[in-house]
Amino acid sequence: MKLEFGFGTGVQSVEVPEKNLMGILMSNDVPRELTNEAEVARALENPIGAPRLKDIVKPGEKIAIITSDITRPCPTFRIMPALLDELYAAGCDPKDLTLVFALGSHRRHTPEEMKKLAGERAFAEIRCVDSDPDDCVHLGDTDAGTPVDITRSVAEADRRICLGNIEYHYFAGYSGGAKAIMPGVSTPAAIQANHSMMVKDECCAGNLEGNPLRRDIEQAAAMVGVDFIVNVVLDEHKNIVRAVAGDVTAAHREGCRFLDRMYLKRIPARADIVIVSQGGAPKDLNLYQTQKALDNAKHAVKPGGAIILIGSCREGLGSRVFEEWLLNAPSAHSMIERIGREFQLGGHKAAAIAMVLENAEIYLVSDMPDEFVQRIFLKPAHSAQEALDAAFARLGPGATVLAMPYGGSTLPRAEG
Repeated sequence: MKLEFGFGTGVQSVEVPEKNLMGILMSNDVPRELTNEAEVARALENPIGAPRLKDIVKPGEKIAIITSDITRPCPTFRIMPALLDELYAAGCDPKDLTLVFALGSHRRHTPEEMKKLAGERAFAEIRCVDSDPDDCVHLGDTDAGTPVDITRSVAEADRRICLGNIEYHYFAGYSGGAKAIMPGVSTPAAIQANHSMMVKDECCAGNLEGNPLRRDIEQAAAMVGVDFIVNVVLDEHKNIVRAVAGDVTAAHREGCRFLDRMYLKRIPARADIVIVSQGGAPKDLNLYQTQKALDNAKHAVKPGGAIILIGSCREGLGSRVFEEWLLNAPSAHSMIERIGREFQLGGHKAAAIAMVLENAEIYLVSDMPDEFVQRIFLKPAHSAQEALDAAFARLGPGATVLAMPYGGSTLPRAEG
């Protein structure tokens, strides 16, 4: 059976014998009525756990709208028109509105990138800025000791509206909700303090209750104050199929429940071989982002099996610290030992890859040179077919295969 996986702006094709194929993990079929801008408008008219936004904000208030940066698939340009209409209906003046791109630990945007993210209307009508980790306001510390240092344009606003997309997150449980605040508009030191909890067993994809890292995120957001959120769930083609609006927790949880109905995939058993992709650009721009698909795939592979990770990574590793950890480690296991001694943002993803390597081989199909891939403890392959042939050669012609074409979205849960 011929399967295709997104690879940059193209595809990787692979032939998998039908007798070996356990399944293709795509989204579940859920009712879809409205999509994109129409679905956002519906959500704004029907908020969860809060009044309508036009009944919350007041004319003359300074309002910060916090949204994702260019490394995230959140379609801010689709959300902003209905959101602006709602704010203008409340009497808000465009000069009192600021769209803040939550950089987290990522690079700043060019004006052209800001315009693309915001959409032409929002970019023309309101102020658009990047968060600034060097200009923050300290609002205290969480119970876990995380400093709540928030970029000034957000901290000093009268109202805060958080945008985002909801997908599985390998240690925060899910993206979206309060994550726009922490780590979105915080400092590297605060992010490092929060993310250091990732090594705890409860900090895993699909888990919110009892997740200390998520609890810390939401306590930080409560200290800042979030008045309203608009979060969206996207399909494989990045169309909005569900929007939730309202209370930062109640609306977010409803969005997470919808995500589970759509993307939680129960499988009867783990497979010998898992073929996984992020789905192509922009999610596979670098290994730092492509790792998300790898972390979901680990839940589907048998001990001693193989994961074939497909991602262009045309911009390389994507993080200086991530690169330092991978290239200077004497062994993969040493990164797990190191993260236990010294948590470092960027190093945490290197350690996450090392944790997968404890259980399975990883073949990487990418645009990076073979020698470089080998230096970071992965097996290079020039095509998905080459990688699958190599995995069959090691595990035998009867090895079972699972395919995850949108691995960053689909979360396998083995029943056996």
